[in-house]
Amino acid sequence: MSRWTSLIAVAAVLSTPVSAQETAAPTGDTPPPAPTEIAPTATSTARQVYTPADFARYAPKNAYDMLIQVPSFQIRDNENLRGLGQATGNVLFNGERPSNKADDMYTQLSRIPAGNVERIEVVDGATLDIPGLSGQVANIVYRADAFSGQFSWKPEFRAHYTDPLFTRADVSVRGRTGAVEYEVALNNDDSARSGAGGPTLIYDGARNIIERRKDIWNTHYDTPKLSGRITWDPAGDTVANLGGHYQRKYDRYYEDGVRIGPGLPDRVRTVYENADSWNYEVSGDYQFGVGPGKLKLIGLRRFSHEPYRQQIVTTPQGGVATGDRFAQTGDLGETIGRGEYQWKMFGGDWQLSGEAAFNTLDNVASIAVLDRTGAWVDQPFEGGTGGVSEDRYEGLLSFGRKLTDKLNFQIIAGAEHSTITQTGMNGLTRSFFRPKGSISLAWMPSPDFDVSVKLRRRVLQLSFYDFLARAFLNDGNQNESNNDLRPQQDWTYEAEINKKFGAWGSTKIILIYRDVEDRVDVIPIGTNGEAVGNIAKARAGAIDWTATINLDPAGIKGMKLEPRMLLQKSSLRDPFTGEKRQWNGFTDTVISLGLRHDIPGSDWAWGGDAEYAHYQPNYRRTQIDKVWEGPVWASVFVEHKDVLGLTVRASIRNMANARSKRDRTAYTGVRGESPVSFIEERDRLIGPIFSFSVRGKF
Repeated sequence: MSRWTSLIAVAAVLSTPVSAQETAAPTGDTPPPAPTEIAPTATSTARQVYTPADFARYAPKNAYDMLIQVPSFQIRDNENLRGLGQATGNVLFNGERPSNKADDMYTQLSRIPAGNVERIEVVDGATLDIPGLSGQVANIVYRADAFSGQFSWKPEFRAHYTDPLFTRADVSVRGRTGAVEYEVALNNDDSARSGAGGPTLIYDGARNIIERRKDIWNTHYDTPKLSGRITWDPAGDTVANLGGHYQRKYDRYYEDGVRIGPGLPDRVRTVYENADSWNYEVSGDYQFGVGPGKLKLIGLRRFSHEPYRQQIVTTPQGGVATGDRFAQTGDLGETIGRGEYQWKMFGGDWQLSGEAAFNTLDNVASIAVLDRTGAWVDQPFEGGTGGVSEDRYEGLLSFGRKLTDKLNFQIIAGAEHSTITQTGMNGLTRSFFRPKGSISLAWMPSPDFDVSVKLRRRVLQLSFYDFLARAFLNDGNQNESNNDLRPQQDWTYEAEINKKFGAWGSTKIILIYRDVEDRVDVIPIGTNGEAVGNIAKARAGAIDWTATINLDPAGIKGMKLEPRMLLQKSSLRDPFTGEKRQWNGFTDTVISLGLRHDIPGSDWAWGGDAEYAHYQPNYRRTQIDKVWEGPVWASVFVEHKDVLGLTVRASIRNMANARSKRDRTAYTGVRGESPVSFIEERDRLIGPIFSFSVRGKF
């Protein structure tokens, strides 16, 4: 009750008029974003240009606040491909893609103050001289001419099971001296407190209840990161960047439960996990003119120290405690050197690139059991200790040009050679040669309609931990080691269709089909084991529709709707049963609707969203397991955009009472050919989530 009272108090404070509100023009009276259409010329491509004035309705504090309001634009982070490779995200900064890997697009965009943004250009990626891009790409054109800073604080409170979160915050400063631009940031935006509690019922194969459980779990998660960046940008083609970060991660999981069942004493069960870690990254690039073109040299080094421990102790009433503990410490390193040379020839843009990447993992793992004296006794676990390294070399040549005023073409062709070496139990060295590349077409028959299509050959990055054995004590599962694991690769077919409807908004449809080789999944190992391995063939397809619908033309000033529908389907042949099924944990359906209303004549805004998602279960040798939260997540918010110059927001999430669920069926042997051992049905309360945010600049 006190938290509801606090929320009401916050709303009362926000409703108090302040002098800044009395003098500033109400943001709710400004029109929705409307781009200026720039027609193509002999030396430039067609593009949509948004200026800061186009986003006045939303009173943005940074570039992220602006970009998320571009109609139908979806921010896409770089894919988990290998090394730095070709560009795969859809955001550029002053016409360049970032050369770091640690920061996502949200982080990078939110550090650019809105006052530094000159314009946002939206263009089809295939028309640019940056290989790998396709579909809508946003170029953030910005410049820092003076010292400026910004900050945010986002506390969160949950009604049940968790402590308040006060540590989610960030602060950054940016400035320029002559040709040097600098940036320093401290953030903990990923911090979280979460939890759930409630009953779990265990049934036998005949649906008789054999055990009742009541568990409560919660997590504490903080990721403070100190980062900095320096850019040297004198006149001409020369530009250099140097950046880096140091980050600590504090990740704790606690679970307490009681288990009762016929014929057994009542038992208290505790689970504790600790995944505290630290990491750093240093990256830099230097671009300068050479002959008829430009040469860009890129270097990156990152390292992560990742200890992990999970222990489970069960204490029967009047009995002796038993327990299991799994621990590992992994040291992950990546070193990359890359060169890109760009020039113009035969009426188009050329790029020749080469990359060398060296990845390593050194891991030490152990398993222990709790003896009757309360001491942990180590058990043999050789498959979990070892090392993995990969040396990879890549060369690519790209060419892009205009075919007509309305049609652009881009092709990339090349290959990579890699050597993977595993040390430890059953060490092995293997080499691979993989072709890769893409073909893209961009067609814009009119300013309000464009289509892009792309065919590409991808090679994905492996998780080196998957080579080694690992125990999942809370689930009663264990992966064996597998030194025959291979990188997944696929042929991907993509199409993106964009249509604008003037003042009413716009819509986007993305179509994707993937033909996969060496799909990474859980496969049989030995007589009764299982491990992460490869499935020879797999397929997946998706339709992703989004839209921005402005209701201003209908007379509802300041209101917009943002619907989305994602439909996906996958298939592979199950390595245990031989039957066709979908991929492990695959998201097959997402339906959502967002609403925002910037109230005319004021600086107030309100809105909300609702999302339904459906997931496929995970399949192992003896289990079918689905862990999920839902079925519907819904939230509402109220925002004031000028409280003494600050943007203040209060929100309530989980309005539809989404719950933490688990549906698991375990078999006595291989599923599909063995009787049911037990059925687990979990239904835990999450409850409402109250959050508050304050954002400003200095």
